Amino acid sequence: MDNRRPLIAHISMFLACAFWGLMAPIGKDAMTHGVDGIHMVSFRVMGGAILFWVTSLLIHIRQRRRHEASEHVPLRDKLLFIGAGLFGLVTNQCCYTIGLSITSPINASIVTTSMPIFAMILAALILKEPITGKKALGVLMGCSGALILILTSATAINAKVGDIRGDLLCLLAQFSFALYLSLFNPLIRRYSVFTVNKWMFLWASLMLVPFTFRHVMDIHWQEVPAKTWWEVVYVVVFCTFIGYILTMIGQKTLRPTVVSIYNYVQPLVSVIASLLMGIGILRWSQGLAVVLVFSGVWLVTKSKSRRDMEKEKNKQPKFHRST
Repeated sequence: MDNRRPLIAHISMFLACAFWGLMAPIGKDAMTHGVDGIHMVSFRVMGGAILFWVTSLLIHIRQRRRHEASEHVPLRDKLLFIGAGLFGLVTNQCCYTIGLSITSPINASIVTTSMPIFAMILAALILKEPITGKKALGVLMGCSGALILILTSATAINAKVGDIRGDLLCLLAQFSFALYLSLFNPLIRRYSVFTVNKWMFLWASLMLVPFTFRHVMDIHWQEVPAKTWWEVVYVVVFCTFIGYILTMIGQKTLRPTVVSIYNYVQPLVSVIASLLMGIGILRWSQGLAVVLVFSGVWLVTKSKSRRDMEKEKNKQPKFHRST
């Protein structure tokens, strides 16, 4: 079984990123045939809350039957999950989903890979991580790629090429998620994925639903095609629920640098699916942006952290002056 664990971890990460890659074109298609960005993000947050709470309840029942101790979350951490839900779900998913409804799925998927760059910048500001020359070059290349995408969208006359408003919203979504990781990383590492997500999705639903409930109720339910509802189900079940679980399986076995490589699967799947579905156009400028963003992310993830530098420093032999 131990020999199969790395293979299962790789398959899990690939499937999770493939699901997320398909989310851009499938979600975009749904948001042009009966639902909009506010509807989609409401379904995703509320659906995720229901699925994670039901699964957590089933796990709790199984633990009681086996006389196992269940995971206890003190009140202080439950309240901290409010902030985590705000940055990790509400701001992140609202900005990305509404941005996707405006811009092209190809641009949205390319921008998604920029999250490690934002994470590195915030780690330098908040956690005082050192900025090496390789990291600085990576940030410069990644920002150049994002700038090319934005300038291309600003001059686009076809929505299939992109829209500057959607691109900026998708960028803001990545910044919000990177801020969530920087501020709440110790909190989310203390608990299982089900505990973390059931509280985050619960608080996110409580923050979001009061503002979106009336809008969701105004949907002309009978006029929405069955295909659109199946696309919504895919986004909620596969991209939100199963995708998070598969990522947890992969991260428990694979090194962070290996996990980060799978970020490149998402835009590749999204670009291919968008072109096949006819809802996206790949221009040379977008291809150049892909190369710059990918290269920038690769440089950032390959750079040494402060912990790595300290380990190397401690391993160096110490020379004592002879008398």
